[in-house]
Amino acid sequence: MTTTSPSDVRPDPPHSPAPEDRSLAEFGYHQELHRSLGRYASFAAGFSFISVLTTVFQFFAFGYAFGGPVFFWAWPAVLVGQLLVAACFAELAARYPLSGAIYQWSSRLSNPTFGWFAGWIMVIGQIVVVAAAALALQMVLPAIWSGFQLVGTDPAPTSADGAANAAVLGVILLVLTTLVNVLDNRVMSLINRVGVTAEIIGAVLIVVLLLTHSERTPSITFHTAGAAQNGLFGALLVGSFTAAYVMIGFDSAGEMSEETRNPRRTAPRTILTALGAAGALGGLIVLGGLLAAPSLTDGHLSVDGLSYVLTSSLGDGVGKALLADVVIAITVATLAIQTAACRMLFSMARDGQLPFAGRLARVNPRTGMPSAPALVVGLLAAALLLLNFASPEAFLAIGTTCIVMLYLAYAMVTGPLLIRRVRGEFSSSGTDEEGGRLFSLGRWGIPVNALALLYGLLMTVNLAWPRAEVYDPAGGHWYFQWFTVLFLAATLAVGVTWRALRGRTPAS
Repeated sequence: MTTTSPSDVRPDPPHSPAPEDRSLAEFGYHQELHRSLGRYASFAAGFSFISVLTTVFQFFAFGYAFGGPVFFWAWPAVLVGQLLVAACFAELAARYPLSGAIYQWSSRLSNPTFGWFAGWIMVIGQIVVVAAAALALQMVLPAIWSGFQLVGTDPAPTSADGAANAAVLGVILLVLTTLVNVLDNRVMSLINRVGVTAEIIGAVLIVVLLLTHSERTPSITFHTAGAAQNGLFGALLVGSFTAAYVMIGFDSAGEMSEETRNPRRTAPRTILTALGAAGALGGLIVLGGLLAAPSLTDGHLSVDGLSYVLTSSLGDGVGKALLADVVIAITVATLAIQTAACRMLFSMARDGQLPFAGRLARVNPRTGMPSAPALVVGLLAAALLLLNFASPEAFLAIGTTCIVMLYLAYAMVTGPLLIRRVRGEFSSSGTDEEGGRLFSLGRWGIPVNALALLYGLLMTVNLAWPRAEVYDPAGGHWYFQWFTVLFLAATLAVGVTWRALRGRTPAS
């Protein structure tokens, strides 16, 4: 099989009247995915990947356990850093409206080999994120009804029972999201839009109710008592894991560019609005949880997190109704993340850059969906969930590993982009589908890009640092302490090995 790269040009399709289809042909690709997503659907793709309710509920307890109330201040710091990255991505989404965004952007800014590794790290990271998102059901379903605790009796995700049950619930969810990702992109888009609308309404209600049930003033966020064991700076570094885990995936609006109408105009705006909206809502939810918690010292916040705050402060009826909305958010988030991973696999396979590329790049002409990638992502994510049966520490290992993978892949885009800017090789000119100027940072491009790269690299090191008290608190599991580093090394090793073997295989 003869392989191609993102720079290869293919013949124009016989008929491509729409401006976005002609734009796609300029990059050497035919329009195969169904272009049916509007502005709100594009926004939903980014917002549902971030899924503020899923991620805040999943990692609030962890952040509070290590930082106490002061961990709140890690939130605005991470939001500013990620907005810098998102601004760079918005420029690229306007200029390269292609599926497999990170892979395509990195390849075109650097070279095909570097871009391939960016895409490889990103897609493996996305698969891990799918598994991590599915695990979030354990934080809310047993709190709604004890019957959802299918394994054992202890629902805490850090217990053996809770970890195993999280894996079971996660696998059930993955079966459902995989089915939707095979059906039709209009079905997927409808579920995304409805789910995101419900999530936004639920998030606003949670913020309002928590703030109106406050037990203390916002000055509590300056209290460092809970951070004493790690020191203030150490507490903020570890506490930033919560915000870092929440504010990833905003690039999904660019990931869906080949299915979006007027993507050069739409995707840049929805990348920024999805992150901005999620960042603002998430920060208010964290603040509201700290203010409305019945107690900051009884241990519940660092174990049960926000589920405890809702049911204890708002009452079982209201609290459980809002938790049901969180379940919707988790379901839609898992679906959106799996969809993004599918588009990355499809994009790389379309260029012949993956094993079984022909099968992975095949699009069902009726549904407009690449079915094989959905099955691959679902099966691999389910396999990762089995780690939870081995040890409860796998819950955190899976969560932090996916953040590191995505942060590193992001840096593999912002790095080459900065080099292009410094050399004067990145153009800010051009027009979108409606004749307007493409989104551009203008003279702010270099400083914003440089800060985005610096932030991304520092956070990658912070997240991957093998802290025993974080990754192996019980001791005796060195492989969990080093899980992120080992997983990343294994990912790179597999990539290097496959490319070496592929290079020895004669093309046919």
